[in-house]
Amino acid sequence: MSNTPAATPVPVSEPKKVLNRLKRARGQLDAVITAIENGAPCDEIITQLSAAHSAVRRTAFVVVAGAMRDCAINPSHTHNDEDMARLEKLFLSLS
Repeated sequence: MSNTPAATPVPVSEPKKVLNRLKRARGQLDAVITAIENGAPCDEIITQLSAAHSAVRRTAFVVVAGAMRDCAINPSHTHNDEDMARLEKLFLSLS
């Protein structure tokens, strides 16, 4: 058992929007797999990988930005120093 207190979950703003982005990224990953299986040229594979990478990265920013917006718009929610530090760490992990 961990002695670390349970962290407040970071809410996902606009979950439908986030899920659509992730599904698009999944489609791009499927395209990478298909390209590799079909022996596509390296430049096509890298282009697809780059698109998938960007899609996932942007989705991560959308999730963190939504949590930050929630903190700013809803100050009535209890956000302790640990929650804020965790949110900051999540944001910095995207760099």
